Amino acid sequence: MSTEASATPPRSEERIQDAVIRLAGNSQDGIQSIGGFLARLAGRSAQEVMTYMTIPATISGGPSIFQVRMGTGEVLSAGDEADFLVAFYQHSYDNHIAHLREGGVLLYDSDHVEPVESDTHYLKVGVPIASLTVEALGGSTREKGKNIFTLGLLSRIFQLDVVKLRGIFEERFGSKSEDILRNANLAFDAGYSYPIDNVLDRYYSFLAPEESGEPQVTMDGNTAIVLGLLTGGVRYGAGYPITPWSTIMEMLRSQLPKYGGIFVQAEDELAAVSMAIGFSYGGRLAVTGSSGPGISLKLEALGWASMAEIPLVVINIQRGGPSTGLPTNVEQSDLLQAIYGSHGDCPRVVLAAQNVEDCFYTALEACKIAREYSVPVFVLSDMSMASRIEAFDEPDLDALQIEPKLDTEDRSEDFKPYPLDKITRHAPPGTWIEGGKFPQVTGLEHDETGHPSANPQMHVAMMAKRRDKVKALADSLPPSEIYGAQEGDVLVVGWGSTWGPIRETVVREHSAGKSIGHLHIRYVNPLPNDVDAIFERYTHIVVVEMNDEGLYGYGQLATLLRAKTCNPGIKSLAKTDGLTFKIREILKGIQDLTQ
Repeated sequence: MSTEASATPPRSEERIQDAVIRLAGNSQDGIQSIGGFLARLAGRSAQEVMTYMTIPATISGGPSIFQVRMGTGEVLSAGDEADFLVAFYQHSYDNHIAHLREGGVLLYDSDHVEPVESDTHYLKVGVPIASLTVEALGGSTREKGKNIFTLGLLSRIFQLDVVKLRGIFEERFGSKSEDILRNANLAFDAGYSYPIDNVLDRYYSFLAPEESGEPQVTMDGNTAIVLGLLTGGVRYGAGYPITPWSTIMEMLRSQLPKYGGIFVQAEDELAAVSMAIGFSYGGRLAVTGSSGPGISLKLEALGWASMAEIPLVVINIQRGGPSTGLPTNVEQSDLLQAIYGSHGDCPRVVLAAQNVEDCFYTALEACKIAREYSVPVFVLSDMSMASRIEAFDEPDLDALQIEPKLDTEDRSEDFKPYPLDKITRHAPPGTWIEGGKFPQVTGLEHDETGHPSANPQMHVAMMAKRRDKVKALADSLPPSEIYGAQEGDVLVVGWGSTWGPIRETVVREHSAGKSIGHLHIRYVNPLPNDVDAIFERYTHIVVVEMNDEGLYGYGQLATLLRAKTCNPGIKSLAKTDGLTFKIREILKGIQDLTQ
């Protein structure tokens, strides 16, 4: 929590730039709701915000955390340490007190938690949260509502905008019974009116944000992907439930009918991808998606889509593997699966979103590339971005919106869907073709009309056709952007959700005078053509990613970059603990790898 002196600050008020608040309890306590309310309030107050959460993988629930970093400066990560730790249970205190910074504040439920009294590294503030919630709402509710009581406490401590919070309550609970909204307000009022100043010697208030003039939206990464798909003109899709993809599927099921489309929950992953391919062959760009285990089941059909050159968007919200692995933890171990997961050579495009805002724009770009190059396009996100909330400038949907059109214009007698010198353009079934000779679409190798062909020269030519259109995409990519030093000692390279922690690390080091730069790769297949020349400008290239270092000591992106550039300066900083990178981990990794 960074502070800044005010000209005439109130004696009991401390002006702060940002704060990291960690809420630790059980998944049944609604701590995700507290974090969500705080994040949405920050977004509506023109503040920066980023959240981080862990949830148990079992249906019965268990220990869970939700961490919110909010403030008026640029927020790039959820924070290494907490300024405030809210502990609902003894295990919450025991497991998370080490994450509270020196001089931070421990706010604990004194009905359930007994902190170590001799520990003076932080301020201890005990409040009987559970019993006061029961008192405020009545004994029949038991402790249900203590999350909103706690939100009231935090609102008082941080001088939050109560009017805006009540508006968020109305949006969240207003469509339910009046009792639910009334109880939420009662619990909030009880927490807000608690005499916290008897045990806490100051309140906090955030510095006034710099207004950008643009309205902000607040959402998680999965929601941003859905909005990107809708804006990109996707109206059809199919899928099967799996954490953490399922929320995308549920949103598409409710939203696509409003646009005249449909999303089908299929009986399994194989049926889902096949239905999506059918939609796309019918002339309607479609989407399917899953997490790593489900993508594995889709790969045979995706090979067919690559052979048939069907435009398709495939979403992979990565989680820890292999097998069912870590369903509710983050990992970036599906990169090679997305690029190479198939039998035979199967060129496809793979994009990786870097934050929640970019989830929207990456999904939108995937739609455009799939149509333009008639190719399956993967969008890689992960558990971290799927569940975390960020605020960003509202996109100009009117300018970005793509209205899909079905191309059923008559084709001439010499129509060929697979011309060797052009990108494939399919004729949807029912399109009139002069002469009545309709092309075929098959998983067999084929000639320019789509008819099966085992001719060796034709196979070579068609392989080159499928490969070269992906290379053509690489030629069209914009120049890569380097933050920080444009040449020098260290270049830190990342992809996906490592963007924020890497950028914050490089900002700190570069500001301290270190010769360090940051390259974040969004186009992971094909890779940008200019990475070879960029790497030549640095002594050390440290590739940061959340997957295993493998048999030869290199993570998945590092392996690809070494294959492409043959640069001996490439080093790999990889981990598989199911947690996002901390700034201190990256700093230590850079130090160890560049000594």
